[in-house]
Amino acid sequence: MADIAVVTGAASGIGRATAIKLAQDGFDIAALDLKEALETADTIAELGRRCLPLRADVTDRASIEAARWRIHHELGKPRVVVNVAGWSVIEPFLENDQAFWDRAIDINLMGTITVTRIFLDDLLEQGGGRIINTASDAGRVGSTGEVVYSAAKGGVMGFTKALAREMARKSITVNCVCPGPTATPMLLVQDEKRLDALKRAIPMRRLAEPEDIAHAVAYFASVGAGYVTGQILSVSGGLTMSG
Repeated sequence: MADIAVVTGAASGIGRATAIKLAQDGFDIAALDLKEALETADTIAELGRRCLPLRADVTDRASIEAARWRIHHELGKPRVVVNVAGWSVIEPFLENDQAFWDRAIDINLMGTITVTRIFLDDLLEQGGGRIINTASDAGRVGSTGEVVYSAAKGGVMGFTKALAREMARKSITVNCVCPGPTATPMLLVQDEKRLDALKRAIPMRRLAEPEDIAHAVAYFASVGAGYVTGQILSVSGGLTMSG
């Protein structure tokens, strides 16, 4: 029987590309999203893999627990958990209100923490597994108009490193992918001038495609990454480089 991977935000963008890439690599997929990821499931079915599309809200613990129950009964227990679901709107910090802050932190940081904790017992029961979080280079270097988002994604990176230390002796690796500007529905609503400026700033002179990020996630989920944990990998076409 194939290993099972849970992917949040799987209806579109990076989450969809990740779910499909992992299916190509032999995983059965639990595709979680606020809207049912039916197109993702259809594509994965064409690859000959099982996919369970579930509506779930990463900010609602009961919603994720209900999804876990269905995954257990319809697929089995997952060995890989990929936190992709996120949210951002470009808006100056001085214009943010409390509701904006709460949403940015609840989805981007607390959602990752909640999903991880709910599925962590499954990995422990199986004697190991992989947790792969999606942060952002905004959390590494800051991003104008994304102040609280940057803070939340910085928190995801800290969460990744600390949990990796706690889980290392339990054969669970915890790593993080940091996309640079990526051609997802969340970014492509920006005006053409901003998008052109982003492309010019990237040494490779293009936005990332969701599949670029998915390949990095797939590496962390692979057998070849079994001795890699607590790492933060930027996928940004050279926009951000760290030593």
